[in-house]
Amino acid sequence: MKYTKPSAVRLLNMLEQKIIVFDGAMGTMIQQKCLVEDDFRGSSFQQHPSPLKGNNDLLSITCPDVIEKIHLEFLESGANIIGTNTFNANRISQADYNLETSVPDINRAAVEIARKAVEKYQTGKSAEEIQSDHPIFVAGSIGPTNRTCSMSPDVNNPAYRAVTFDQIAEAYREQAVALIESGVDILLLETSFDTLNMKAGIYALESYFEESGIRLPVFLSVTITDASGRTLSGQTLDAFYNSIHHAKPLFLGINCALGAKEMRPFIEEMAHISEFPVAVYPNAGLPNAMGEYEQTPAEFAGIMAEFAQEGWVNLMGGCCGTTPAHIKALTEKIVHSIPRKLNPHLKLRFGETADSNSGPVIVGAEIPFYSGLESLNINPDIGFLMIGERTNIMGSPKFRKLILNDDFEAGLAVARQQVESGANFIDINFDEGLLDGEKSMTHFLNLIAVEPDIARVPVMIDSSKWTVLEAGLKCIQGKGVVNSISLKEGEENFLMQAGEIRKYGAAAVVMAFDENGQATELEHKVEVCSRAYQLLTENVGFAPHDIIFDPNILTVATGMEEHNHYAVSFIEAVRQIKKRCPGALVSGGVSNISFSFRGNNPVREAMHSAFLYHAIHAGLDMAIVNAGMLDVYEEIPKDLLELVEDVLLNRRKDATERLIDFAESYKAEGTRKIVKDTKWREGTVEERIIHALVRGVTEHIVADTEEIRTKFDLALEVIEGPLMAGMKVVGDLFGDGKMFLPQVVKSARVMKQAVAYLEPFMEEEKSKSPTKTKMPKIVMATVKGDVHDIGKNIVGVVLGCNNYEVIDLGVMVPCEKILETAREVNADVIGLSGLITPSLDEMVHVAGEMKREGFKLPLLIGGATTSPVHTAVKISQQYDHPVAYIPDASRAAGVISKLLNPASKAQAAQELLQEHEQRRKAYLERNSERKLLSIQDARKNRTAIDWKNCRIDKPSFLGLQEHTVEVETLIDYIDWTPFFYTWEMKGRYPKILTDPKLGEEASKLFEDAQSLLRDIVENRRFHP
Repeated sequence: MKYTKPSAVRLLNMLEQKIIVFDGAMGTMIQQKCLVEDDFRGSSFQQHPSPLKGNNDLLSITCPDVIEKIHLEFLESGANIIGTNTFNANRISQADYNLETSVPDINRAAVEIARKAVEKYQTGKSAEEIQSDHPIFVAGSIGPTNRTCSMSPDVNNPAYRAVTFDQIAEAYREQAVALIESGVDILLLETSFDTLNMKAGIYALESYFEESGIRLPVFLSVTITDASGRTLSGQTLDAFYNSIHHAKPLFLGINCALGAKEMRPFIEEMAHISEFPVAVYPNAGLPNAMGEYEQTPAEFAGIMAEFAQEGWVNLMGGCCGTTPAHIKALTEKIVHSIPRKLNPHLKLRFGETADSNSGPVIVGAEIPFYSGLESLNINPDIGFLMIGERTNIMGSPKFRKLILNDDFEAGLAVARQQVESGANFIDINFDEGLLDGEKSMTHFLNLIAVEPDIARVPVMIDSSKWTVLEAGLKCIQGKGVVNSISLKEGEENFLMQAGEIRKYGAAAVVMAFDENGQATELEHKVEVCSRAYQLLTENVGFAPHDIIFDPNILTVATGMEEHNHYAVSFIEAVRQIKKRCPGALVSGGVSNISFSFRGNNPVREAMHSAFLYHAIHAGLDMAIVNAGMLDVYEEIPKDLLELVEDVLLNRRKDATERLIDFAESYKAEGTRKIVKDTKWREGTVEERIIHALVRGVTEHIVADTEEIRTKFDLALEVIEGPLMAGMKVVGDLFGDGKMFLPQVVKSARVMKQAVAYLEPFMEEEKSKSPTKTKMPKIVMATVKGDVHDIGKNIVGVVLGCNNYEVIDLGVMVPCEKILETAREVNADVIGLSGLITPSLDEMVHVAGEMKREGFKLPLLIGGATTSPVHTAVKISQQYDHPVAYIPDASRAAGVISKLLNPASKAQAAQELLQEHEQRRKAYLERNSERKLLSIQDARKNRTAIDWKNCRIDKPSFLGLQEHTVEVETLIDYIDWTPFFYTWEMKGRYPKILTDPKLGEEASKLFEDAQSLLRDIVENRRFHP
């Protein structure tokens, strides 16, 4: 729905031309007036029973001249937008003064004053003068209230809330309606310290817009409360962005709490992630011991101008402590600055045609994204997603018993275990006849909200009752998932529920269920999902990536022949849905597939792993599964795997009977196997260590580590040799989709236990070393946005064993902390680690900041997604001093030694520069071979056909023709580049044959292929 207010188009025009200037601190200016109680009471509230001093919003009624003068001062200082004096003009905040009923009057009076100030400022000016100054806009200021939906004010009752989502939404709506009806141009929801409060405000606005047919631009602004980059309610900036993205604000900004200097890393992050125009209005520095702001206008404007020069912002202004003098200095400093590029699709909301402006990419249109306290952005390297199922009362007898006994604290432990086991989401379900589902869901989600180690992941709210789903949506500040809705009650109910989910800012699981019942056949599954996709995207405005289809995983091996194809139908449905519904995701409840074998966990776990292996290859994105109980596909006994896949893939008529007979030999008690496979213990110690790492078995790892230690001269060699070899196997299996992230986490725990055992021996070896001189200090960190540390930890151990002092900052470390620590400890080297693709961008950012802040020490880069090419092309370009890519732990010490040794560091740095230059050159050559046009230019090149005048000849033959071609004829047409890619040799033919690294092996492979082709031709092996 496009904006309905005419002034919105003028706002768009200004956005394209300049950085818009917002006003400063209304509260600061009022404080300078030294008003007393009588000023706040005025003539209208002389008999009011409560003290009113400090109720600044009331001054719009009692001292309108004071407020008008402040507006005029900000206008004269250069502000293009002024905010109404209504920050606390809502019924929740006004309840402190017993003025709830005056809320509409306060807001109307404030808008009237702001409008009057604009008219007075423009009086006597010609239309041309007004146009040259640009139009003035009035923003209706709506503060966060003085209550929080996400936190309890009572430390003894963490589930208690002083205010509900509905109460916040009602307060926002009442205030917004008064502001809209009084004539504001923009609605400003600002200073958000609790994202759930803001989501309630967004819900209120979206509901009003939908009902009234009116839509105004909305400006959202969040407050980062400390240097960690989180809101008061615990969310990271990226998580906040994901949570409010559905509001599609005209501006998305950061304000208050911090000064401009302290806000720098966060506004840079906002500029990097936001598809919306970016705003910043910080405080005038940080308050002194007396609570006063001392930053001068010149200092304030100087720091803010840096943001403008970086191209990060579209709107700038001031918050606490900023006066008209600050805004005037800012206006003069940025007058010639170029605004941040706009998203080309922004124009659609103004009723205009989108253009090809090279603005920020619409991240949300490309990848699915969710959030708890932290973000979950589904980049390609994230892989398959696990939804923890043990907090589902219908799927976990243990959880059901705990909740029915009202033991919610123990229920939290179940949720925590799921997260620790690697679950990306936790699925929460309270569908039990003996429970009040709405009450239980609210209580449990409120408890989770104050447990950071659980609340960091997104929540999947699971229920068959709409009222329970809605109760859950009102408790989560992140972007969660509703599980589920369907067409079984018809389109009208489906569209209503979907529309509400969109206003709450959640994604939705859509079951393959319609008016005719549950879809069990392939065609019905695809038909229902395709229909739902069209309704959601065209009628409701759902983004495709917010749609998660569940095509029903149904039980196989039931003894009924018509059920034998259920697994195959699901897998093929996944494949077809991904094609028919672009951008949508597919999920399912995996435990259903093996329900026939309940009580026999070994068989069930094998079925789950094998089923997931095939479904993931078909395109399955996520599944509800016990993240801690999955077999490694490669490790399933071959005889069991064959029988399981016969059932799942319906390869034999007697598959069910054969698996049932075989399952009798797999006895289980609970979740533990009575008969354990100990055959692997008969292998060599090297084989046993690899098995333990792959399977995540800690039982014998200490004994095996001790046994293999005696074969090496140094304990460090055990890490660099057999342990690293085992982790390489783990990495290869993970890359092939034969291991899942929770299993990799288990492998990491085994590795850590082995390393922990070896550490005392390494310390002893180090103490006996003749080298007693303290070696340099290495600051290491997994960069912001990444929680993986196993590789970095191993590097740290290796460096420590080489007598380096390692300062490990842990995971999710922001750039400013890395650099601050490096200065404090006088570090000699900084090492950055990362496992996921977004970490690469953060590494580039850190390198750039090191250059900006004048660092000269070497920078080491390592981690699963890093590469020598990315290091050369992206990272080293940002930093003028040595940047070294470290492929594995064993190389780190040698590289550092060369870079720090006075005798070798100059040559080492020069060699690095040459390597980077060679890689950059090769990269540019490779990519310059294929230049793609933009879609607009490509369409201009389409063949122009005059269909009216062209003659189309009738084919001489209709139907199929058989045409035989000899193999030797086809050989000249083979494209060898994909052939080499298949063998994981990335390069273009024929250049790859002369590649410095791959050329020799590529030539051998090419000759083998030629030999095979000659054999096919000469011996007539087959015919096309």
